[in-house]
Amino acid sequence: MAISYNGDISVVLDTQHRTPGNLRAFVQATLRSIRSGKTADVRFSSTEKIDVVPMMTRKMDFSFKDGDDFVFSDPETYETTTLAADLVGDAKNYLVENGSVTITFVQDKAVTLELPSSVTLTVQDAPDGIRGDSSNNVQKPIILETGITVQAPLFIKTGEKIKVDTRTGKYMERA
Repeated sequence: MAISYNGDISVVLDTQHRTPGNLRAFVQATLRSIRSGKTADVRFSSTEKIDVVPMMTRKMDFSFKDGDDFVFSDPETYETTTLAADLVGDAKNYLVENGSVTITFVQDKAVTLELPSSVTLTVQDAPDGIRGDSSNNVQKPIILETGITVQAPLFIKTGEKIKVDTRTGKYMERA
């Protein structure tokens, strides 16, 4: 969710409700300011009122990389949105052309990027498995089209398409 805090709009990244022994309960929240991009830990008392700011999510497709920035387009309106590398973060390892993502906006400013649970990527380099090295579930490192390295079974060859779990970064199956 997004809230109005100290005259700025912030995205709530994490919350924890705490009730220490003989003190009043409070909520510990991690907030990221939309304007400055800085993250802060804030305590709210259980009686404190906060103003919730509406958020909007849109499905968008990854178009291309422009220097350090990433450009996404809306498949219905073809409107483009450019996101900075620090907002994209580790998701860059799973972005392929026309790959679908969900972007959350607060007051027409992109605040978070969410990947699907798995993506299909092409194997760019897969070394041959060593003969006789197949005792049980032996894996080898392979390089994918986005440049990341994952562990995959010995039978995976260069040029094949595989599914990768975006949450763990692990090989799932052939695509």
